[in-house]
Amino acid sequence: MSFKTFEKQTQGVQLLQRSLARGRLGHAYLFSGDTLEHLESLARTLAKTLNCQNPVKAKGAATDCCDECLSCRKIESSTHPDIHWARPESKSRVITIDQTRELMQQIQLKPAEAEHKVAIIAAADRLNPQAANAFLKTLEEPPAKSVLILLSTEPQRLLETILSRCLRLNFSGEGKRELNPAEADWLEKFGGLAASEQKSLLGRYRLLDVLLQKLAEIRSQVDEKLAAVSPLEKYGEVEKDLREKWEDELAAAIESEYRRRRADLLLLLQWWLRDVWLHSLTAGNDLLNFPKVPGAETIAKRISPRQALQNLQTLEQTQRLLHTNVQEALALEVGLLKLHF
Repeated sequence: MSFKTFEKQTQGVQLLQRSLARGRLGHAYLFSGDTLEHLESLARTLAKTLNCQNPVKAKGAATDCCDECLSCRKIESSTHPDIHWARPESKSRVITIDQTRELMQQIQLKPAEAEHKVAIIAAADRLNPQAANAFLKTLEEPPAKSVLILLSTEPQRLLETILSRCLRLNFSGEGKRELNPAEADWLEKFGGLAASEQKSLLGRYRLLDVLLQKLAEIRSQVDEKLAAVSPLEKYGEVEKDLREKWEDELAAAIESEYRRRRADLLLLLQWWLRDVWLHSLTAGNDLLNFPKVPGAETIAKRISPRQALQNLQTLEQTQRLLHTNVQEALALEVGLLKLHF
């Protein structure tokens, strides 16, 4: 992919290209956005542009890659010796100090064949405290001809000392989020079922089943999508160590993307519960997130504003619990049983 592919991210891409054209590219960047997959594509494209053999130029400086030369192809296939990646390990789902030290050791060496060395840390918010502190020294004194790129869908979890040393570009979608058809169908199903329930335990477990089925669908989609773009699909015959490394990276990427999409689904539910709360306060429809989704007004007539507010707090607590190693189904079960409908 080249920068011209990212039509919807014009502002962030234009800022990068303007810096490239002026020869003022920063040494360290934080790319934040909605999906790691998208952020990785942007980081990979920047690495290609810095090292492209036939780049698109503006004012004599490379501002985009050709996406066809040998260097671009190596970077795309993750086989370029001067482009280095770090991702969370599959079991612990963190980036360890050993990974960070290895990455920093590689970036300190002179380029083997490229103009610039590039180090990319995917899911940088998963740096454990020791790794984050070890990384700070390199951020403060980056090697010449090197670019460090941190990627995160949750930048608020990064250390402030790291945030302050990076140029930050946000590639999230702009404007109020609209429900896509699948989201709208699921929320209508959940809302309608919640509105029809009284206080039966069986009813709550029906709601839990609707939620767990949706999460299973999301995990299946993530598995299929990320496996399709993994180097494992492109290169069948590789050394055992490299294959194991790619397998670990794929497992970590799948887990990270699934957790992000799970958080999005629960946030969607939290926005709908906010509508329940607004209805309980007899607020105007212009403040509602989803005025056309049924169920919120019906539930608001059965519960008090205080109970509606407690629902929002319960969802926030559930989200925080799911950032730990708690069992997913158990955390969701406890959270749903606490909700007032």
